Amino acid sequence: MERLHARYPFLEASREAVEAADVDLASLVAEGGPAVERGRERVQRALLEGTTDAAEPRAYSDRAELLSYPIARVLVSLLDVPGAVEKYAAAEAATARERFVDDFESDIELKSAGDERLTLDGLLSDFGLSGGVTPVGDGRFDVVVTAYLRLAGSLDGDEWRLVTRPLADGTVPVDRPELYTMLREAVRRRVAEGLPLSVPDAVADPLSAELTAIRRSVADIDPPTSFETAAPGLFPPCMRALLSRARDGETLPSHSRFALVSFLVAAGLDAEEVTELCDVSGAAADAVESQVGRLRDEDGAVAAPPSCAVMVEYGDCVNKDDLCETIPHPLSYYERNLERTPDDRIADWRAQ
Repeated sequence: MERLHARYPFLEASREAVEAADVDLASLVAEGGPAVERGRERVQRALLEGTTDAAEPRAYSDRAELLSYPIARVLVSLLDVPGAVEKYAAAEAATARERFVDDFESDIELKSAGDERLTLDGLLSDFGLSGGVTPVGDGRFDVVVTAYLRLAGSLDGDEWRLVTRPLADGTVPVDRPELYTMLREAVRRRVAEGLPLSVPDAVADPLSAELTAIRRSVADIDPPTSFETAAPGLFPPCMRALLSRARDGETLPSHSRFALVSFLVAAGLDAEEVTELCDVSGAAADAVESQVGRLRDEDGAVAAPPSCAVMVEYGDCVNKDDLCETIPHPLSYYERNLERTPDDRIADWRAQ
């Protein structure tokens, strides 16, 4: 099992590597260990953070990383939470896009990378697109119209509609970022294919503890996310505390920064507004803007902010008040606080 397989477990070569290893899934989950632990983390981070990257890079062997993928597919199938499969597939695809863009750009810059990096030709071949995408120079490609429709058909936005694109000799021109987005969509569809799985008891039963942990962390995974007012004074205590720490110049731990940024994004702020509200600049602002980008797709936020249960586990649940005792999610707190506060006492930060 190679690192390339571990980084891109959805590839045909990765599937063949698992088959060649002759791993019995029931025995693997019964034994527990790193692959199961990483599979649980893979699902939790997908649903809560919009990524399937490990929290600690290179914390797992290539074998554990690769085998965590089929385990994650089993776990998300057993989860039975609305939208879980879609969020999981989107997160796997978003993570893959980050990785293959890095690999492809390194290849363009002629960096020495060995066999650990994926090439554009390799990915196109894996999806049966070798003859359907042709580079024409200057970072542009001609895509055979049938391949274009297959790749872009489920992407939202008028810019993806065939009628808005020039069409010549049966091909559609796209630039490099557009091709990467189309390939991300191809990954998403492949990951989602066949999910949810029908899981036998011999595989499901040993995963009960992992399922319980995931269900607890994603409780109220679809909290309210439509707000017209940004009123920091009505945020839940946990978010007010994190915002205060950020404004004081503290470098928040990654889980705390994610909790704050994802809350602000779900509350309706864009990247520029988040950095302004948090009063960050330089590298800190770049990190925030990058995180906002990962949290959004063409339709809006991909990942819900952490629930109250997760905030407790993070150690970020502080200064609880009476309202905290009645709600399961920080966004639910904010919604309730907006509803019970007279309009003339709601100060919209963006209007100041």
